[in-house]
Amino acid sequence: MKISYNWLKQLIDIQESPEEVGKLLTATGLEVEGIDPVERVKGGLEGIVVGEVLTCEPFTVKEKTLHLTTVDTGAGEPSTIVCGAANVAAGQKVIVATVGATIYPTEGEPFTIGKRRVYGQPSEGMICAEDEIGIGHSHAGIMVLDTDLPNGTPAAQYFGVLPDYVIEIGLTPNRADAASHLGVARDLKAVWGRELTKPSVAAFDQLPVTNLPSSIEVTVENTEAAPRYAGVCLAGLTVGESPEWLKEKLQAVGVRSINNIVDITNFICHELGQPLHAFDAAKITGNKVIVKNLPEGTPFVTLDGVERKLSERDLMICNAEEPMCIGGVFGGTKSGVTESTTAIFLESAYFSPASIRKTGTFHTLKTDASFRFERGTDPNMPIYALKRAALLILEVAGGHIASEVVDIYPNPIPNHEVAVKYRNIDRLIGKSLDRDLIKQILTSLDIEIQNETPEGFLASVAPYRVDVTREADIVEEILRIYGFDNIELSEHLSANFLSGFPLVDPDKQKLRIANILAGNGFNETMTNSLTKPAYNEAVRASLVGEDVVMLNPLSEDLSVMRQTMLFSGLETLAYNLNRRQRDLKICEFGKTYHKVEGKYKDVAHLVLLMAGHQHAESWVAKDQKLAFHDLASMVHLVLSAFRVQGVEKQEIQDKTVFEYGLTYTVKKKPVVSFGQVKGKHTKMLDIKQPVFYADFDWAYLLKQYQDKVRFTEVSKYPEVRRDLSLVLDKTVSFEQIRQLAQKYERNLLTNVNVFDVYEGENIGADKKSYSVSFTLQDTEQTLTDKVIDKTMQKLMMAFEKELGAVIRK
Repeated sequence: MKISYNWLKQLIDIQESPEEVGKLLTATGLEVEGIDPVERVKGGLEGIVVGEVLTCEPFTVKEKTLHLTTVDTGAGEPSTIVCGAANVAAGQKVIVATVGATIYPTEGEPFTIGKRRVYGQPSEGMICAEDEIGIGHSHAGIMVLDTDLPNGTPAAQYFGVLPDYVIEIGLTPNRADAASHLGVARDLKAVWGRELTKPSVAAFDQLPVTNLPSSIEVTVENTEAAPRYAGVCLAGLTVGESPEWLKEKLQAVGVRSINNIVDITNFICHELGQPLHAFDAAKITGNKVIVKNLPEGTPFVTLDGVERKLSERDLMICNAEEPMCIGGVFGGTKSGVTESTTAIFLESAYFSPASIRKTGTFHTLKTDASFRFERGTDPNMPIYALKRAALLILEVAGGHIASEVVDIYPNPIPNHEVAVKYRNIDRLIGKSLDRDLIKQILTSLDIEIQNETPEGFLASVAPYRVDVTREADIVEEILRIYGFDNIELSEHLSANFLSGFPLVDPDKQKLRIANILAGNGFNETMTNSLTKPAYNEAVRASLVGEDVVMLNPLSEDLSVMRQTMLFSGLETLAYNLNRRQRDLKICEFGKTYHKVEGKYKDVAHLVLLMAGHQHAESWVAKDQKLAFHDLASMVHLVLSAFRVQGVEKQEIQDKTVFEYGLTYTVKKKPVVSFGQVKGKHTKMLDIKQPVFYADFDWAYLLKQYQDKVRFTEVSKYPEVRRDLSLVLDKTVSFEQIRQLAQKYERNLLTNVNVFDVYEGENIGADKKSYSVSFTLQDTEQTLTDKVIDKTMQKLMMAFEKELGAVIRK
């Protein structure tokens, strides 16, 4: 939210700099995210002053008459300046750009004034026309001023071009009361103890009322969605361009000027936090304004030219025949103010926050008005804002009051009352504050103290403070105004915890694994949890439960929550591959979302995706495409980092996601599944190369983490390797060989590895040959040939008996 420093100064006396104001607002809970200067005239007329022409002597060069002048610029010695304007004369007050000043012409490039010689004459500055300093378009001659300002007065002061600053506040949703200059000024008032200067509207009540030929009747049918609805008619108006002061105010807060009527409604919105709407009275058919709901699906064209189908919950402002405006959100095309408008119905209302929030979400509309209404405006502000706006409209557009003020407010919203005990204030703040100081702070925040006793009081809070409803909220108000920095820390500061710290810190583990993967060439990504329904449908057979469907999706492509992280990763790969990034390794920590038996749950994952080549092109090594084993090595790296014990391997049974792959389990619980992604899934994103994918159950992986490291002394005795060539049926996997070997030899066998696989006519069409190495070692003694041969014989017999192997040594 943008706040103008100069605008704020009109509501409260401020001597402090914008930076000091920013620090103070941040300390009170209105976090200032930035302070930027605003220049009405580019360069701010810096270095340009009011001067006086002391002497003026003409001289001619090439049939052109110039003037050699001396000018007092308030700097001591007069400056000699050559001027070509015909209207320059001694005794004039003029605008002078001094040496070193940079001027920004209305048209053309800026330039800096320097000392120079013009046709042989010294010139130390420039006497300016209005277009030469960017404040107008006239170049008829130099500006001659009618002023008694002393020489050397900054031109910015003469023209009223005061420097302004925009204070950018990161407004939290609970502080709707501060969504205006008045709201921010209220906080400053409480901190400084200074008076707030609200513009007077007393003149409105003294104005005569000249009724329209046909008065406008107002009816509110839905008082729950519109608890208060007020309005007044103005006639005899002239719609046109806004005055400079109004355009400057709106420009400072980032609002584009439209016309004088609309600009005033925007001005009030940002000054008081009360949105207004002006209807062209001539377009109010039947001279009736009806606040009601319309049937589901009713078409309505909004100001942006889009036809929208209304919800039956939308509160509409209608005339006798048709809707004119989505109440509190957006106007329609047919009832707005145009250049031909001469009379308006000016609306000022308090709408239910819940109603506006539902409508804005349903139509995906966010406006300055809905931003305030859906957070909660002040129900006591509409009439004051209406009168303030009416007076300003009459000032900038002429005209007169054409009706009495209509104010439909059947059930006034009362202050909410909060019981407060002094001992709780002391306990929560951590310091005992003077009771008079507490009452002074609360009173300065417009919170009334009632039924006070030595133990406590009843706080009566104005309804515009939607965030102050509990005793703790009252204490927070006291503390933020008193100042968090004013609470001293005890020398014996301590704290109690309601729960212990987790044994495994998920964030630390996440960072540790991310660093390991980054060190192996992976880039971490973060993708959207919303996705296309088609993605979930593509792997439906492997999913658990139903899709979590968005009630108000932003688009069809973002209408469900993902049940798999595969496709968000594939989208990232496709995006990069389309931009000629050839070799990709990405990882992501994220969640999938499921609806199981009517209940919602999320599951944490770590996924890896690889595509392309093992490494970049190089003269050192051949270009080699990624293979399944490259992904497998990364999976083992992650599992080893968690020191997971008891991992069992099995071939993936569900081929919905993978062409082929493995699943690793611990106590029959899947920890990770990995392999090559099915081609039909990569084709959905136009990926034309193999993609390897691993999906870890991150939450379960954290449970398996072994934080205690167990060390085993390195054996003093050598290991022995023996190789076998096993001819087996094609259906036999290496995993079966490894498991069988470990089953028959648990003591000496430390490793089983396959280093070659052969298939060909020499061994039969349905056969394959594994070349397998076996590593044996005894930690107590050196192995003898007799022990080694006995062990290998035992293994060969097992392979022949259980796997039908033919042994080739």
